[in-house]
Amino acid sequence: MQNSTWKLDPWTLLLWVALVSVGLVALYSTTHGPAVEYLSASVQDNFTRQLLWISVSGVTIGGLLLFPVRVLRYAAYPAYAATLVLLVLSLAVGVEVNSTRAWLALGPFRLQVSELAKVGTVLAVAQLLSGRRAQTTQDLSYALKAAGLIVVPAVLVILQNDLGTALVFFGLVPIMLFWSGLSLSVILLMISPAVAGYLALLSAPVALAFALLFTGGLWWLSGQRVIAVLAATFTAGVTAVVSLVLSKILQPYQVKRLLSFTNPGAEEFRQGVGFHLVQSRAALESGGLWGTGFMQGPQTQGAYVPEQTTDFIFSVVAEEFGLVGSLVVLGLLAALLLRLITLGADVKHPFGSIVAAGAVGVYLIHIVINIGMVSGMLPVIGLPLPFLSYGGSAMLANTALLAIVLNTHMRREDLSIYGY
Repeated sequence: MQNSTWKLDPWTLLLWVALVSVGLVALYSTTHGPAVEYLSASVQDNFTRQLLWISVSGVTIGGLLLFPVRVLRYAAYPAYAATLVLLVLSLAVGVEVNSTRAWLALGPFRLQVSELAKVGTVLAVAQLLSGRRAQTTQDLSYALKAAGLIVVPAVLVILQNDLGTALVFFGLVPIMLFWSGLSLSVILLMISPAVAGYLALLSAPVALAFALLFTGGLWWLSGQRVIAVLAATFTAGVTAVVSLVLSKILQPYQVKRLLSFTNPGAEEFRQGVGFHLVQSRAALESGGLWGTGFMQGPQTQGAYVPEQTTDFIFSVVAEEFGLVGSLVVLGLLAALLLRLITLGADVKHPFGSIVAAGAVGVYLIHIVINIGMVSGMLPVIGLPLPFLSYGGSAMLANTALLAIVLNTHMRREDLSIYGY
C-alpha cells in the first residue's frame, strides 16, 4: 500500500479548528459572564467539559486516520449492529434527561448513544451502496435496504422520545440515496411529505396548493404518471393526517408547543416554548450589525434565552458578535459542507464518496433545523449546532465522521488502485 499520509486535507482540519474555537468562545461567554449566576453548578462546568471532549475528539481524528479504509469497511456492519444494541440498552436502562431516555451512564460521564448511531448508520449504508452505486435506479431493492438501515435506528430514537435526532436519520435517506445514483424525481417524491407536513402546520390550504403544484411539476419532470400519482397521494395524505392530528389527537398543550413557532409572540404561545422563541429572536435583533460585545449581550447574559450552551448557542454568537459574526459562522459551516462535498467527489471509490455524502447530510440537517429553530422559522425540537454547541457525544460523533471522510480522501489513490 502506498504511503498516503501527505494527502491529508488541511483545509477541513482548519475549518474544524475554527468552528470548535468559535463554539468555545460562545460557551465561555455563557458560563463565565454575568449569566453564570443564573446557571446550575453542572452547567457552569460545561466549558471545561467541552475542552475535554474536544481533546478526546482530536485524539479520535488521529486514531481514525491510522486505519486502512478496508478496516472501516469491514467494521461498518458490526459498528451499526453495536449502536443498535446500545440504543436498545438506553431504552431499557438509560438515563432520562429532559423527558428523553437517550443516555447511558458511564461513571461520571453520560453517552448519548443516538449520536454514535449516526456514525454507524452512515458507514453501514455506504458499505451497502458502495457495490451498487450506478445501479440503484434500476435496482430499487438496494435503495429500500439502505432506507431500512436508516429507519431502524430512527424508530428506536423515536421510542427514546427524541424526535429531533430521528429527523436527522430520516433526512439521510434521500441525501445518501441521491448521491448513490437514485433519480431526482424519486428523491423529490421522498421529501415531498416532509414539505407538505411543514406547510400543513402553517395552513392546510397552502399545503394542498403545494400538493397540486408539486404533483404537476413532478409529472412534467419525470414523465411518469405513477410517480405523479404517488406524489399526490403522499402530499395530500400527509396534509390530511397533520390536520387530523392537530384537531383530534394531540392535547392542547402539545398543539401549542408545535405551533408556537408560527407566532411565538401571540398571547396563547407567550409562555413556554413561545417565550423561548421570542427571547431568541430578541437576542438576534439585539446584536445588530456588529454585536453588543463579548459577554455583553443583554438577552443572553440575562439568561432569558434557554439552553444557551446547547441548542441556542447561535443566539449568543448573534447577539454578542452581530450579523457580521453570524455570517462568519454560517460561512464557516457552509465552507465545511462544500469542502466535504469536494472531498467526496474526489474519491472515486463509492464507499468513501457515500460516507462523505452521509457526513454532509448529518451536518446539513442539524444546521438547517438549528438555525431555523433559533430564528423562529421552525418548531423547537432540540438539535445542537455541529461543532459549536456543548455536548461531548455530539462533538465526538461529528468529529469521527469528519475523520473518516478525511481518511477515505487521504487514501483515495489506494482505494482506486486496490479497491479497498
